[in-house]
Amino acid sequence: MEKLEWSALEYEERERGTDWFWALGVVVVASSVAAIIYSNYFFAALLFISGVLLGFFAIKKPDRISYELNERGLKIGTQLYFYENIKSFWVQIDKAGESKLKPTLFIKSERAFMPIISIPIEDVMALDIHSIMLSKNITEEEMKEHPSHKIMESLGF
Repeated sequence: MEKLEWSALEYEERERGTDWFWALGVVVVASSVAAIIYSNYFFAALLFISGVLLGFFAIKKPDRISYELNERGLKIGTQLYFYENIKSFWVQIDKAGESKLKPTLFIKSERAFMPIISIPIEDVMALDIHSIMLSKNITEEEMKEHPSHKIMESLGF
């Protein structure tokens, strides 16, 4: 089996204007003030810290992550997912006439927290990835992005 390597950004970078940051500030301040009015100081502090962290991560540039399909499994950065620990996969590609789907590899792992991993791929790699996964006897199961992901995208996250 040949080794298949590619890299992609950690997440899709979005340009956020000053209006987005003003809206974030207004929501954080208003909700923190409401928590203080109801004498819930810990929750007010938690809301404030969460808002500051959200603003920080909105400014942060995404890292480039390397991916590799090799003899042993799927390597994401430095983490290796052995083929034996991958329950199923799905290669999502945009077929003619469908909506603008981003080429994505979905992996369902044995992890308890975030068991489904979505990995951006290139269109030209889809068939190679599909054949490698099937050759390793991994079940093909249709998967798609969680609806909350689409909601977060529409809110600018």
